[in-house]
Amino acid sequence: MKTIATIFFIFFIGTAAQAQNNITDVKVETVEMTIVNETAYELNLDTKTEVARLYKFKNSRVKKALSFTTKRNKAKMA
Repeated sequence: MKTIATIFFIFFIGTAAQAQNNITDVKVETVEMTIVNETAYELNLDTKTEVARLYKFKNSRVKKALSFTTKRNKAKMA
């Protein structure tokens, strides 16, 4: 019974898929593009003074973030 129902279902889906009317009359609007021969570049050479942090130890921010403790990290008496 399951096999017959599966075959009927596949046949029904295949028939329904073929019965679709696929009318694809899509009209495309054309756009004219002009060719640009010259390009203008503006170069900004303003110097900005930026401050970089210098840490005494390598990866100190990462080590600090990984060494956190919570209230539940403490050992309990059994």
